[in-house]
Amino acid sequence: MGILAGIIILIAVLVIILIIFIALYNSIVSLRNKVDNAWFQIDVQLRKRYDLIPNLVETVKGYAAHEKETLENVVSARQLGLNADTVKDHNQSENMISSTLKSLFAVAENYPNLKADQHFSKLMDELQGIESNITFARQFYNDMVMQFNTKIQTFPGNFFAGMFNFKPKDYFVIEESAAREPVKVKFTEEK
Repeated sequence: MGILAGIIILIAVLVIILIIFIALYNSIVSLRNKVDNAWFQIDVQLRKRYDLIPNLVETVKGYAAHEKETLENVVSARQLGLNADTVKDHNQSENMISSTLKSLFAVAENYPNLKADQHFSKLMDELQGIESNITFARQFYNDMVMQFNTKIQTFPGNFFAGMFNFKPKDYFVIEESAAREPVKVKFTEEK
């Protein structure tokens, strides 16, 4: 009976260890999926903003035709965002979009008729709502990334991360300089 009891205890210990490993692996996969889902939520909001930008540019263009450089920069930044594939690419494009949109809004401040335009006001309200949604989605995404990265960088998660090739995820950040610098507006003279 002693050998049989030893085998049963050994099997029980192995089953418990297996259950712990399965639970740990599944928790890492679950967090990875939450990070991916959080990114998809950001992507939805970014797409909405990308779709709104051409309407904003066209509206401003009607009032501020000589602000061609600012308008071209906004369009270029939008295209960069549409072509972004990775979180790092999106970080770069979103910083550029934020900067160029600030310049566009600064231009709009100098055109009272534009500011009073109902279509422009509606677009601005829509954009503000989207920007708020992006902020919340970015915060949730970064929280999920932090949880995921912590899980795969601490023991025993780091053991599984190496074994199953889980890689840390990138945070979605806005550069401090883009968020805090005042907008520089340069008016060109009409020819």
